[in-house]
Amino acid sequence: MILQYPLTTEKAIRMLEAENKILFVVDRRGTKPEIKKVIEKEFNVKVESINTEIKQNQKIAIIKLKKEFKAIDVATKLGLI
Repeated sequence: MILQYPLTTEKAIRMLEAENKILFVVDRRGTKPEIKKVIEKEFNVKVESINTEIKQNQKIAIIKLKKEFKAIDVATKLGLI
């Protein structure tokens, strides 16, 4: 499974509300196209861009959704908010 769990830090929640971005910890072997495919299929949304970074031996995907989709709706489905 590529997606492991969503991040719920203060910064992640701020990005969720202000920038329409959601953060996930993902498998280190996962590529951006694979992450995009899983997000679009799983949550029925369209992804505008994906940035990844490796911090503390974890790969974090910063997923920006297209304007017609709300990251808060995805977070509600996940039970974050």
